[in-house]
Amino acid sequence: MKRLFSALALAVVAALALTGCGNAADTTASGSNNSSSSSSKADFNDADVKFTQSMIPHHEQAVVMAKMAATHAQSAQVKDLAAKIEAAQRPEIDTMSGWLKAWGQEQPSRGGMGMSGMDHGSDGMAGMMSDDDMRSLDSAKGTSFDQMFLTMMISHHEGAIEMAKTQQADGKNADAVALAKKIEADQTAELAQMKDMLKS
Repeated sequence: MKRLFSALALAVVAALALTGCGNAADTTASGSNNSSSSSSKADFNDADVKFTQSMIPHHEQAVVMAKMAATHAQSAQVKDLAAKIEAAQRPEIDTMSGWLKAWGQEQPSRGGMGMSGMDHGSDGMAGMMSDDDMRSLDSAKGTSFDQMFLTMMISHHEGAIEMAKTQQADGKNADAVALAKKIEADQTAELAQMKDMLKS
């Protein structure tokens, strides 16, 4: 009886030990899966970084132009469109800045805002206005501003759409590609609206 009891006790201990090992293995596997899942969300390539670092100042210049419209524009349509552009692009700037921080990448250089934020400059990016362009826009008032704003913002949007298409083709990060699709869709619609406004 003693031997039988001892044998049973050993069997129970062995079974518990195996169960413990199994749980440990499961935990390790589960942990590694969670880790790989998290890292996949942070997956990015050079195209993602370039898109994000370029689109931030591109958006920032659009926001500066949109803010001018509040005090310089005559057309209520232009003012409404400008407010819509600012409301859409400000949160996107914050989102993209957060990505760069999460990826351990540099934030784009921001010049002193100076006169209406003109230190952004063209920086060779598609659709960006030069400092002279921005000064001319800031000097315009009323219908002259409306015409200049629409003409410049059309060019600005065309540049952003070009950048967004490149990101969709070359980017790796799912969130960045999704934002590029949104930018293309939003700004294509605004582009058509501005061209109609310019004709009227």
